[in-house]
Amino acid sequence: MLALGPTLSRAAETEAKDPLRSAAAVLSLPAEQAALRRPIEVTGVVTAAEVDWRGQFFVQDETGGVFVENLATTQPQPGDVVTVTGVSHPGAFAPIISDPHWKVHGTAPLPAPKTVSIEDLESGVEDGLRVEISGIVRAVQRQGDRLNLEVAVGGYRLQIRAPDTIAPNPATLIAARVLVRGTTATHYNAAVRHLTSVAVYVPRAEDFHVMTFETENPFDQPVVPLNSVAQYRRDIGPGKRVHVRGTITLQRVGQDVFLQDASGGIRVETPQLGLFAPGEQVEAAGFLEFDHHLPLLRDASLKKIGTALSPVVPHPVPVADVRVGKHHADLITLRGKVLSQSSRPIERQHLEVTGAVTTWLIQGDGLAFSVELETRTHTVSTIPPGSMIEVSGVCFSEIDEAGKLKSLRLLPASLADLKILERPSWFTPARLLVGVGLLSGVLVLVVLWLLTVTRKNIALGRAQQELQEAHDTLEDKVHERSAQLQVEMTARKTAEVQSKAVLVERTRLARDLHDSLEQTLTGISLHLGTAAKLFRGNPSSSTHHLDLARNWLRQSQEELRRSIWDLRSRELEQFDLANALRQSAEHLIDGTRIKLEFATHGRKRLLPEVVEENILRIGQEALTNIAKHAKANLIALTLDFSDDALVLRVEDNGVGFIPPSAPQPGDNRFGLIGMGERARRLSGQVVINSLPGRGTTITVEIPLDPVTVSPAPQPQPVTIL
Repeated sequence: MLALGPTLSRAAETEAKDPLRSAAAVLSLPAEQAALRRPIEVTGVVTAAEVDWRGQFFVQDETGGVFVENLATTQPQPGDVVTVTGVSHPGAFAPIISDPHWKVHGTAPLPAPKTVSIEDLESGVEDGLRVEISGIVRAVQRQGDRLNLEVAVGGYRLQIRAPDTIAPNPATLIAARVLVRGTTATHYNAAVRHLTSVAVYVPRAEDFHVMTFETENPFDQPVVPLNSVAQYRRDIGPGKRVHVRGTITLQRVGQDVFLQDASGGIRVETPQLGLFAPGEQVEAAGFLEFDHHLPLLRDASLKKIGTALSPVVPHPVPVADVRVGKHHADLITLRGKVLSQSSRPIERQHLEVTGAVTTWLIQGDGLAFSVELETRTHTVSTIPPGSMIEVSGVCFSEIDEAGKLKSLRLLPASLADLKILERPSWFTPARLLVGVGLLSGVLVLVVLWLLTVTRKNIALGRAQQELQEAHDTLEDKVHERSAQLQVEMTARKTAEVQSKAVLVERTRLARDLHDSLEQTLTGISLHLGTAAKLFRGNPSSSTHHLDLARNWLRQSQEELRRSIWDLRSRELEQFDLANALRQSAEHLIDGTRIKLEFATHGRKRLLPEVVEENILRIGQEALTNIAKHAKANLIALTLDFSDDALVLRVEDNGVGFIPPSAPQPGDNRFGLIGMGERARRLSGQVVINSLPGRGTTITVEIPLDPVTVSPAPQPQPVTIL
């Protein structure tokens, strides 16, 4: 047994790779196997290829017929001999050929049709096969250059699609007995792979043969009383239409109409979409059929002949007559008590009809029935349950084989046909039951509440005693712990205050030392370097720069002293902010090739000390950075006074740089950090815009009304563009 396993597996793989070469082999695949995309190569004759199939067609060989799911824009024609290669697919009902490639080898006569019974045809077993069947035409409709026919065959309705050349006047085909040859195609519910109906597609006019036409116009035949339609007559026949005359009592648009004469009533189904009003008199010619063992005329043609001289008046009828199937389709009147009311929407898209069907369940005198009212609106007045009403409407009965009533519906024409005779008492059994139920529920809730309260009181007494004991113990522990926490909190607060004071003072000293001492030292370094260069060629010209260096050294001593004693800037004591900035810039570039452009805009005014101090330090830091790193020959310094903000802009045409995304203390960019901290203390911002080779622009914006001072600088204070 172990040795056979690999052999069988290889055999199965070989079989799966070999193409299926007949229609029967394709149709024999279970859905699971068809889904595996088995290779297929079938040669046969095309039997059906409708224009609106978008390239798809049926092909038949000597074993059967199969559908080809062709997605190409072209398709072969009936009679073409083709070889189709593709893969299997489960299809929506039977297996099909998918992803096809086809080649025409020539033409051949269509396969001989198989004579089949309507039962086999309706079962779907002949799907895809060319068949022959006969029946009586019941309805004809033109669609493009094709005719859609409804053919009655042995109690079934078969759809036939044929060329419109089979009859110059399609209406003459009604009631004709025909013999058709064509290819069977199934209609299905793809979601559940269920068969819903069967159609036969006739490819050529010669495949449609009229065996006998209707011998005479049915409207020229004698009128049959409505109660005699289903009775014995010698001239009755299976394909012969019945001629009746009556007055319209009700029309359900898109479904049927009800006629009544002096003898009785009948339901008539017609494909005509015209509207008929109650009271109009019409003639009808239709085919006799039975629905729930009661007669009706189907596929009827109607002709208006005027208005009845005396309209049909509903009349009360004995319940015993209704029970045995009498008065079906008659306009009658019944009484009863309303048990319930419900409503459901209706929508007949092909007729553009929307509305609702309202249904009342009525309990009559020994007979329960329903009332169905079809309206174009979605709301109908509510009739209270328990009301006694009188209803006039068409009697729609269903009986069993023994003639016993199975169900009864009354179909009124309008809401006016329902008359309330007596409204129900307010104190109804339903309301009584609701009241008893509510009272019982309240009593149960009260009892449960009392039991719950009792249990809670007992538990509460015990809990109070335990709580008092715990309270006494807890109070002692709280006093003890509070004293400990007071000591710890005092020590912690003292340490925090000292730490914050040290941190603030260190930050201030670092900023002031950088902004004052380093800037001054940078100036000294620049002037000493210049003096050294000039001394080699012209010693006397270096004296000026040495004097400037001594001045910067003296200034650095003053700045250091001011940082130590936190004194106000000497420049601010002697000059306003604009002059202080100008003097700082001129001192820095004196003796260099750097050109200064200085401008102020707006109304100059005295600013708070903290604003002037920090703006001056930020400007000095920016100028120092330009002197140290930019290699610029032009500096543009602008001070803009507006009503609500002070803007300082420092621009140079130096080498520029790529600013870091956010300067941190660890990358030695103390100048950028200091400028950002000073701006944040004043609720302002610093924006640096620079690119290599395109210079640098530093913009400082400080709001003036009100001035908000940040208590402690935070990381990442500078905006880099």
